[in-house]
Amino acid sequence: MISIRGPRQYGKSTWLEQQVVRSLREFGPGSTFYLNGDEVGSEQDLIRHIRRLVPAYSARARARRLFIDEITAIGHWERALKILIDGGELADTLVVTTGSKAADLRRGTERLPGRKGKLARSSFLFLPITYAEFRRQCEAALGARTLAAYMLAGGSPVALNEIAAGEDIPEYVVAMTRDWVLGEVAQAGRERGSMLAVLEQVYRHAGTPLGYTQLARDAGLANNTVAAGYIDLLGDLMALAPTFSWDASRRVAIRRRPCKFSFINLLAALSFDAAGMRSIEDLERADPQRQGQWLEWLVAQELWRRNARAGVEVPEQLLFWSSGKHEIDFVTGEDSFIEVKRGQASAPDFAWFARSFPRGRLTVVCGTPFETSQIRGVRVEEFLLEE
Repeated sequence: MISIRGPRQYGKSTWLEQQVVRSLREFGPGSTFYLNGDEVGSEQDLIRHIRRLVPAYSARARARRLFIDEITAIGHWERALKILIDGGELADTLVVTTGSKAADLRRGTERLPGRKGKLARSSFLFLPITYAEFRRQCEAALGARTLAAYMLAGGSPVALNEIAAGEDIPEYVVAMTRDWVLGEVAQAGRERGSMLAVLEQVYRHAGTPLGYTQLARDAGLANNTVAAGYIDLLGDLMALAPTFSWDASRRVAIRRRPCKFSFINLLAALSFDAAGMRSIEDLERADPQRQGQWLEWLVAQELWRRNARAGVEVPEQLLFWSSGKHEIDFVTGEDSFIEVKRGQASAPDFAWFARSFPRGRLTVVCGTPFETSQIRGVRVEEFLLEE
């Protein structure tokens, strides 16, 4: 079994359809079948669908493959696969699944110990299109607006294609993303209004620490546990990441302290933005505070992408540091830090850094490049092009 995780509109279904065609061409009729999890109602339906397909596999096929798209839309899907695998009904069959709810797919595969075969790796994560790739493909069309286009679309292939063609993101792309998130809210038995209230507070407090108790109070929720449940759901969808406070003396994350909430899917951030940004002009006309928020979320998305590529167990866990007098937006290692500034910055602005972190290295993503022995300023494009 191979599991493919990633947000909606990131190309998983397109990739899966390509693999179905490739498999059929390589192994012939009767070797490959496809199921759409969005159209399968329950685990019992999944069992029935697969049992109807099993006799259709050709005895002459050199391989047997079953592709199941958006399997996380099926409640308790892992129990269905366990029954079929343990009963020998999927013997010698490679099952490839995709899902947009990361935690559900992760937990589901963890409930199938010894049933995923002997592949060197069985879990993969679909990540945003990199800025380097987008620039390579679209800079000729967009010119100086290439970065702003990427900031709006956030690495989603569908959104990037649309904005490269017309310099805005069509309403249908926004609607698909909103429907996906709110559909997951309904499926989880949570309230649409409460989720929208939580998101409103995330925007309002963007870039500043916010405790779950205050989040619950300001969003009108019953308690901090309920508030945490909505944040966890957004994390499962790979849309939002709690950025926890980092204790420099103990070098650990302090989860009980207020944390920042960073979007790691800028298309999701755009889809619930009350200002209704859709075009490059909208972003360029936005007030400096909103532009600064978007820039910080862009860096958060990139850090999540890099963590995932590096094989970090929980790539969405980000950290920040605050002493009361000073704050650094992201801690990326024991002695590695990133600060995000929308406008200009210079080394004297961070004279305190060497005293707080004698061995530390600080990267300031800003509009004015500079470099000292411990601090360097880089433009956002340069930062995105680094790996």
